[in-house]
Amino acid sequence: MGHGHAHQHDHDAASGTDVPPALDLSIPDGDLPPADLNRRGFLRNAGLLGAGAATTVLAAGTPAAAGGHDHGHGHGPGGDHGKTGGFHWLAGDHHIHTQYSSDAMYRVIDQARHARAYGLDWMVVTDHGSATHAKIGVEKVNPDIVAARSRLKDLLIYQGLEWNIPAAEHATVFVHPGRNEVAVLKEFENSFDGSVRNAGDNTPVNEALAIAGIKFLGEAVRKRRVEGALFLANHPARRGIDSPHEIRAWRDADPSVAIGMEGAPGHQAAGLPRDSGGRARGYYDNNPSANSFPGYPLESYRTWGGFDWMTSTVGGLWDSLLAEGRAWWISANSDSHVNYLDTSQRGPGSDFNLNGRYNDPVHGPVITEAGDYWPGQYSRTHVGASSFNYRAVMDGLRAGRVWVDHGGLIKGLDVRARVAGDRRANSGTPLGGVLRVRRGTSVEVTIDVDLADIPNWSQFVPVLARVDVIAGRVTGPVADQDSFTAPNTRVVKSFEVTRKTGRVSFSYSFGRVDQPFYLRIRGTDGKRSQPGLMGAGIDPFGPALDISGAANPWEDLWFYANPIWVLPK
Repeated sequence: MGHGHAHQHDHDAASGTDVPPALDLSIPDGDLPPADLNRRGFLRNAGLLGAGAATTVLAAGTPAAAGGHDHGHGHGPGGDHGKTGGFHWLAGDHHIHTQYSSDAMYRVIDQARHARAYGLDWMVVTDHGSATHAKIGVEKVNPDIVAARSRLKDLLIYQGLEWNIPAAEHATVFVHPGRNEVAVLKEFENSFDGSVRNAGDNTPVNEALAIAGIKFLGEAVRKRRVEGALFLANHPARRGIDSPHEIRAWRDADPSVAIGMEGAPGHQAAGLPRDSGGRARGYYDNNPSANSFPGYPLESYRTWGGFDWMTSTVGGLWDSLLAEGRAWWISANSDSHVNYLDTSQRGPGSDFNLNGRYNDPVHGPVITEAGDYWPGQYSRTHVGASSFNYRAVMDGLRAGRVWVDHGGLIKGLDVRARVAGDRRANSGTPLGGVLRVRRGTSVEVTIDVDLADIPNWSQFVPVLARVDVIAGRVTGPVADQDSFTAPNTRVVKSFEVTRKTGRVSFSYSFGRVDQPFYLRIRGTDGKRSQPGLMGAGIDPFGPALDISGAANPWEDLWFYANPIWVLPK
């Protein structure tokens, strides 16, 4: 086990193929080779193939393969890295800006080289959707991305954009590399971007336009224009305008595309104390507006331990979705625009409105007021992939085989729901999966953590203090689509971590199960905590509310893992 991973350099973008045979439903199962047939079975069973995808895990099929198997191996320029639980855990960042964004400045290669230096394996370029970007930027950035792919063979670089969701906030949208990546993104942006279409207000018409955009991406895959397309809502609670019913509607529009949200936003350096007084961590310093969902509490407009309120509140919005059985995953990323303590400035003579980009950056004074870190410097999204290629990362994201961390808090993580007593290597159900058992079967969760053993980028070795098991009943779809609480979810067990090096392992028994439930895991360095918003009986030692201008992110580290469902029958 470990953070490492084997780099099998199957850069399938180079082939020019837009969609694999597994996704081409015009090809009968019997005509597929075994590998493609297995992948089609995975996607079909996951409820992720075609428009008839399952609404919840309670329907036929599951959101991820239940078993953990040895999914291939390989060696590449990145070196020989081990696997964890049968998967290659590839660290990445799906929210990164370049000189093609009106409020950023770095070249694609600048972001890519830093991402690789800070240990990332994949990244997504997500310049802001806008009239200028839609007109010229989406095309102009592509040669820079293609060139960076060629220069950095051990980094997967996707092209995407930051979508202004009609009637809502922003989102990452990205596609599998191929000959149509620019054409699909350009058509999508011109047709469905809230800024381009002047569709930002909270109206039913604009909400419908957002749904149409997600369905467009799904159709682009099914029509073989691109091999894959994904959507993740960015900083969802920052302005309070992503209502619960919109989030549910996005997911239901196409679960193979709309897969989740940022559990923790970028801009993590924004809360650092500084002479100017500083800002809120994540730039979460907003208040309700006319377009905000009125049911959200004021606490939702701030981060908690660097994480979005929707994720950090035990029994809150994320848990309300999981309690329905909705497969909705979380991520973490940099949202890098201008980076703290960098020594760059925009190139002189830039005219963004004319050229769709800023001139290449030049050397400048130290930037002390910026709120961002380089990709991988602080936030990481770890994806359990079958191998090192674009398709495998996207499949791992869809399946929810994802855990996220800040500041290199831990080195590796493997979480499994198991029939009690089963300790076979790679058996059990991994993150994002569904364990189906006979009613009355004894079930447990096993947690294996590889502790940090090298200094992080703030030059200290993080120390994990506690691991929490969170669990809640699965009650099925709610009648009120704006529901955002899960009253039956709570912290059921906390483990104190006494070791400082090596691996620590924990198990928690749920006993003989007769009702469907889900579980999720989080961990912390234990330096800041307070009872959760739902009360100490639900979450006695949760993350603390971040204070503007007094939130050193390196002194408040957490990791979160995506859920596993247990369904007795």
